[in-house]
Amino acid sequence: MLVSHNISVSYNGREVLRDISFELREGEIIALLGPNGAGKTTLIRALNRTVPTDSGDIRLDGKPINEYSRREIAQHVAVVAQENETKFPVTVLEFVLAGRFVRGGAFGWETESDIAAARKALQGCDLSEFADRLMNELSGGERQRVVLARALATEARVLLLDEPTANLDLAHQAMMFRLVREQCRSANASAIVITHDLNLASEFADRVLLLKDGRVHAIGSSAEVLTAENIDSAFGVKVLLDENPVSRNVRVTTLF
Repeated sequence: MLVSHNISVSYNGREVLRDISFELREGEIIALLGPNGAGKTTLIRALNRTVPTDSGDIRLDGKPINEYSRREIAQHVAVVAQENETKFPVTVLEFVLAGRFVRGGAFGWETESDIAAARKALQGCDLSEFADRLMNELSGGERQRVVLARALATEARVLLLDEPTANLDLAHQAMMFRLVREQCRSANASAIVITHDLNLASEFADRVLLLKDGRVHAIGSSAEVLTAENIDSAFGVKVLLDENPVSRNVRVTTLF
């Protein structure tokens, strides 16, 4: 579905990513992990052509991504960025409907299907009662959920989520991952999710991609990637690993 082959990115002559290769498969969730400065956000931005690559190739459904228009990319790829401060006095429903613009609706021309998609996304994100609230009246966590709802309302088949659980309480963190999982299963969508929570990654991701110093340090299942050696090498911390007694997935406990 989305393939990165040996892509490199630099800013002001400083290499940020080098030779990144992996494939995001249909219906798959990849958790993107790494310490601050590893290049996670830059990779997300490169994958939807927000930042240019120095070399390498990105393909979406087999076609080079630079052959897509910006509108076509937005139809296929939805992004939830880290910074989502919204100063404009628009309602939550209007903000989510704006995500339907790439489908030809919104801004006074929305169709019944646009409104239905927006309300479904709001309901899924536990935001139905917020539909008429103004975006600039929301807390950071509430606003983060609205931004996720807008991404889901686009019905894009690729979701690129940059720390979507930031500012969310534990219940809404789990809800967010469940929604992404449901979207991937029901709509043959796929997702790359940046997170700093290794245990959430272990529970919800099909595969884990660990970046270190702008390179792929490890990629594979959570059991393959979340080893004591990899975590110590990437993050510089010692951990205790055991098995979640319910899910049987690897569980990480930091040793202080």
